[in-house]
Amino acid sequence: MTGKTGKEHSGRRRLERLRPLLSQAGAEALLITSLPNIRYLSGFTGSAGLMLVTPQRATLVTDSRYTIQAEDELAGSRVHVDIATKGLLAAMAAILARARGKLRLGFSPTQMTIQQRAALDKAGKGKVLWMDAGGLVERLRAIKDPSELATMKEAALLISRVFEDTLPEIREGVSELELSAEIEYQIKKRGGSGPSFETIVASGNRSALPHARPTPKLLTKKELVVLDQGAILRGYCSDMTRTVFLGRAPDRVRRMYDAVLEAMAAAKAVVRPGITAGVVDQAARHSLARRGFGEFFTHSTGHGLGIEVHEMPRLGKGDTTVLEAGMVITIEPGAYVQGLGGVRIEDDVVVTSGGAADLTDATKEFLEL
Repeated sequence: MTGKTGKEHSGRRRLERLRPLLSQAGAEALLITSLPNIRYLSGFTGSAGLMLVTPQRATLVTDSRYTIQAEDELAGSRVHVDIATKGLLAAMAAILARARGKLRLGFSPTQMTIQQRAALDKAGKGKVLWMDAGGLVERLRAIKDPSELATMKEAALLISRVFEDTLPEIREGVSELELSAEIEYQIKKRGGSGPSFETIVASGNRSALPHARPTPKLLTKKELVVLDQGAILRGYCSDMTRTVFLGRAPDRVRRMYDAVLEAMAAAKAVVRPGITAGVVDQAARHSLARRGFGEFFTHSTGHGLGIEVHEMPRLGKGDTTVLEAGMVITIEPGAYVQGLGGVRIEDDVVVTSGGAADLTDATKEFLEL
């Protein structure tokens, strides 16, 4: 079964960009086991699939639950669909076994299990020569095309409006779990398919935990509240953090908030094509250090964003990945002080020839509620 004819499918263009990279990895074909990568290259959104890309052909192996869905989603993609009757690995092994001689097969070691590889080796009767081709598709995904950027802008604006809608609910006596549920409800109410990750609401001393999960803890006066939220819209993620204070904030909390906000501005100021990810991280780190909060910044400055909430590049210490126009990244400096609480402010930005362009637009004013 092949996709129906129709207007040009984005997957076709992406496959055309991928194929020349196979020879650079020393591979004749590429086996893709990552569902996000399969979605990127074909449009298939099912929960079971393997994909084989050769210079002449692309084949998606899935099961009978997705016969109709695959035909619809792959229309115009020129990706052949093979419906497996005895398991995906058996079906893929049968395809590999038809290769003439040894097949130099590219794969991602971080995305294939030992069991999968052993099963393909056994069924393929020794015809496969495994070649490390990790990161090929991820590098393509890092540069967003105009349609992706348009969707990601919508997703960023959606989560910005969700935060604004949630502000009246951030009050004394409301639990972290209630707030996270309200955020996720508003995401779906506004058309998102769900949260990009488990929504973080962390208050009081717990706000000093960068990846705290919401608990039944009730919000009280005179404490910080960190809200890290993201929405999935048409398969693409947004990711935004804002920090508020219940009541009148003490001077040290105000200074910490101002320091984090300045660090965000410093990081954004150096974003442009040709700069390494590590330089962006360094700008945020130096800014916080000048304000006396450097030791309390315990994570990287940001990460790539797209079909997954964490993609290439990672904006961490010494990272040598060169930023390119069309990359969407987060800028999210923070400071976390035990006994006082934490502040994190996060925006989604796109790298352009003119620098960083904000996608999220919710206020970054220090709100005392």
